[in-house]
Amino acid sequence: MPASFPERIDAFRIARLPDIRFGDGSIALLPTLIADYGERALVVTGRRSFVESPRWSELITALEAQGATWLHVTIEGEPSPQRVDAIVGEHRQNDIDVVVAIGGGSVLDAAKAVAGLLRPGNSVMDHLEGVGRDLLYSGPAVPLIAVPTTAGTGSEATKNAVLSMQGPEGFKKSFRDERLVAAVALVDPELLAGCPKAQIAANGMDAFTQLLESYVSLNASPATDALAWSGMQAFCRGFWPAWEMDHPEAGRGYGQIAYASLMSGITLAQAGLGSVHGLASPLGAFFPIPHGTVCGTLLAEATATNIAALQAREPSDPALAKYAEVGRLMTGVRELSDGEARDALTTTLRDWTQRLDIPRLGAYGMNQDDIERVVAGARGGSMKTNPLELTDDELGKLLSSRL
Repeated sequence: MPASFPERIDAFRIARLPDIRFGDGSIALLPTLIADYGERALVVTGRRSFVESPRWSELITALEAQGATWLHVTIEGEPSPQRVDAIVGEHRQNDIDVVVAIGGGSVLDAAKAVAGLLRPGNSVMDHLEGVGRDLLYSGPAVPLIAVPTTAGTGSEATKNAVLSMQGPEGFKKSFRDERLVAAVALVDPELLAGCPKAQIAANGMDAFTQLLESYVSLNASPATDALAWSGMQAFCRGFWPAWEMDHPEAGRGYGQIAYASLMSGITLAQAGLGSVHGLASPLGAFFPIPHGTVCGTLLAEATATNIAALQAREPSDPALAKYAEVGRLMTGVRELSDGEARDALTTTLRDWTQRLDIPRLGAYGMNQDDIERVVAGARGGSMKTNPLELTDDELGKLLSSRL
């Protein structure tokens, strides 16, 4: 069970969520859901995976049978502001009634931005945090139906569209507004079947990182704790069978990790994240590192760094008790003392990193000389809800340990 329920419940807010439809085979609901919003749909997918599956032809046949008009665009790799603007420019005069995003987090994030800008028609750079023109977004957004085909980002439940420019002057920033939240999140665990093991590993570590970071976040509440805890329980039950693929429980594992990913999106949207995601922003901007890989390679050492810093500077902080509870969950040993459980947590996360063969940062071109600029670029956003403020030296050592 999670850390004890607080005697006093402080004020908290639960922001807008989608209409969530979860379940095996729920993709069959998609044509009817599209019809609820109109006759002209812009369908956003990845380049190959879904459109080369039988489900694509089934969807198109169903749309045509109900008299819908559909237009199709693809997202390859992490979406850029230029790609979003190009799609908006191409389709803003097409009277789109609904945007349908089918794919991983990059597809869903791009579609959120497109849905938000099809009506106003301006550039996403007007609203991109930290690098844009800092103009208020006034909407309106076109309704969005988000259909994740991976289990990691939880983007189907969030209000932010993460866009990237890679290179020495690169960035990874969000266009963020509650009007970008999907009208419907359609989560079908069966869509995970066939995902490569490396993708399940990276996406799974992203989801677990989001659950753990939101659980110990400065903005956590009893509501987000309950959701994060249930997500971590599901993840621990389902991840390894899903990753092993030929495991007899793989199918049930897909449901568990799809649920964990969905909960991670809800909790990050409500509670915020921590140091891993704070560092992920500059790392993803400066180097071609997939986001899930960043999470997988940093999570164990970031957790160890947080625990050591809390023990040294904030020994009564409630995050320490939470870390201990997660350690007991992951080991299944309830009798561990808090200190033993926290040690078990970091040991288990390190074992996961090794077992999944998560690459180190150096595999993507990062070296010791890059640490200072990565640390300097990590101070906004998610770092603000880390359980405590880490020093530049602590962040530098964390990064150095994974070069």
